[in-house]
Amino acid sequence: MNRICRGITVLSVCLLINGNLLLAQGTRRVWMDELDIRRFSEGIPAILAKASGSGTPMRIQGTAYGRGVGVASTSVLTFLLNGNATAFSALVGVDDSGREDVPFGFYVIGDRKVLFESSEMRRGDMPEKVAVNLTGVQRLGLLVTVEPGIIRAYSNWADAAFTMKGTHVPQTIPNTGKKIILTPPPGKKPRINSPAVFGATPGNPFLYTVAATGVRPVVFAARHLPAGLSIDQHTGIISGRVAARGHYAVTLSATNAYGQATKQLVIKIGDTIALTPPIGWNGWNSWARDIDQDKVLASAAALVKTGLAQHGWSYINIDDAWQGQRGGVAHALQPNEKFPAFKKMADSIHAMGLKLGVYSTPWITSYAGFAGGSSDLENGFFPDSVRDNKRAFRYIGKYRFEKEDARQMAQWGVDYLKYDWRIDVASAARMHQALRNCGRDIFYSISNSAPFSEVANWTRLTNSWRTGPDIRDSWLSLYISAFTLSKWMPYSGPGHWNDPDMMVLGQVTMGSPLHATRLTADEQYSHVSIFSLLAAPLLIGCPVDQLDAFTLSLLTNDEVIAINQDPAGIAARLVLEQNGVQVWLKPLQNGAFAIGLFNTDDYAKTPQSYFRWGDEKAVFCTLHLEKIGLKGRYRVRDAWRQKDMGISTGLVKARIRHHGVALLCLSPVTE
Repeated sequence: MNRICRGITVLSVCLLINGNLLLAQGTRRVWMDELDIRRFSEGIPAILAKASGSGTPMRIQGTAYGRGVGVASTSVLTFLLNGNATAFSALVGVDDSGREDVPFGFYVIGDRKVLFESSEMRRGDMPEKVAVNLTGVQRLGLLVTVEPGIIRAYSNWADAAFTMKGTHVPQTIPNTGKKIILTPPPGKKPRINSPAVFGATPGNPFLYTVAATGVRPVVFAARHLPAGLSIDQHTGIISGRVAARGHYAVTLSATNAYGQATKQLVIKIGDTIALTPPIGWNGWNSWARDIDQDKVLASAAALVKTGLAQHGWSYINIDDAWQGQRGGVAHALQPNEKFPAFKKMADSIHAMGLKLGVYSTPWITSYAGFAGGSSDLENGFFPDSVRDNKRAFRYIGKYRFEKEDARQMAQWGVDYLKYDWRIDVASAARMHQALRNCGRDIFYSISNSAPFSEVANWTRLTNSWRTGPDIRDSWLSLYISAFTLSKWMPYSGPGHWNDPDMMVLGQVTMGSPLHATRLTADEQYSHVSIFSLLAAPLLIGCPVDQLDAFTLSLLTNDEVIAINQDPAGIAARLVLEQNGVQVWLKPLQNGAFAIGLFNTDDYAKTPQSYFRWGDEKAVFCTLHLEKIGLKGRYRVRDAWRQKDMGISTGLVKARIRHHGVALLCLSPVTE
């Protein structure tokens, strides 16, 4: 059937074949909502085809749209066209389900050239028409800008479609950059990598493992342990209970056929645990709802087999989806059928020198639809009717079970709790008190998007708090999660840490099938570096048994990890930004400084800066140390290469790749 093609400037004959508009000139229309749109998105919240970001039908100023894509907050969509597109069209506007107090900006950018820029738009404004020529364009970016930190900010690319040549469709931007391993392999002689300070509560079970690299077998010893503790010379596990408060100076040693390493450990028995950030693994980004006991035990074994445990990686954290019904002596939350021997599993993990974490929520249902820490039923029963309508039960029920659940966790031997909901102080305080009285030291992490207005309460009640939404494996997400936390920095320190979320390295899911992280190799170096400088929890989410050599090298650099685990616990702060390079400075306990020079390329300052165009260049940075408050002479060491760079006379120079980093340690020269 012949028809006139709307939106085409030249009249032509069109055919409708299999739902696609085929033009006589050999082009056809490809709807954006027909693509696997999540693969093209670098945004943080969900992106939905044929629906708004809130999951409701797309509406702009009361008009419904059945085609298009709904996004939330700042959104970055990237497409590889390779010159195979001729046009893009859409209607853009703020969805009626979003906030009315937030201004939005919409951009279409081709090969660094802005092809379309909207006016400042708000909810209730008329949509604006997009019609751009894409002839010859290689890479295309669709951008929606919203002030960082704004949530429930929904906008739409309604009726969005590409005009493509022949059978071509838009492709994703490849991530094919070379992965250069900078971390030297560990030596044959022992090196002790576990934290130099450790806190525990008087009378509670004590568990600290001396993590050490070096050729096995290694014999461990600890001099001047406080009464009640002993060390296993074969495993390096220090366990027992200490009754008396105080600070105890202990000398650790690890000996093998090639030599001996020693390290001073300060054990602080008192009211504060978590004197350094936790470092370990969380199962959600590997298995999500498919987690089970065998996978947890296999991950723990892999943490040991890969050698990660020798570098201090110690937590094995089960996320959502382990919860079953209530029962047992304490009428507490019990595991479901996927975890038939929970206590035995915990004991096995502890025997490896590792620690066990679990997940819960004060709501009736968790985000994944499993039983939570409250109920509208006095006995706490979790019926299928609630499970099947999980979104309707994301609230705190009439009956709460914090005390029962905390006691059960302690009896199993749980060492870490991730408590996940839309955070409120009262719920956080109730679980805080329950954990303090449970008889075991349990690291208390609250998630997600903790309100900054209550940060004083988070430092008082918890050991870590999520500073933002769930992270994704994109530079936009990493940048917002880690590089915009300046206001949070003064509140981080021993016992209470800012948590930007899990790390997105290796193989990750992030709402789609398991895939290699979309961060470039340089962005992955920046990822580990900024988390270490911020003294953030280091919790990987990838399947441990699938680590490639590059990812393993990122996770086993002991000098980088030492920056994260520095006993002073001071979070780095942004002290200078010049020529597209951010400088972050972190004072260390020994009087030295760790600095990160990040080539952010003025990210988020122009519409073009949100995208990777394929022609980015490294920058040469010359840093005058006086500009960041450092005077005198410093011995400079490259932390990633573990290489001395000489003595600075007031200048530091570095070549930094796009979105890459130079991570340096500066030690004052006094002679």
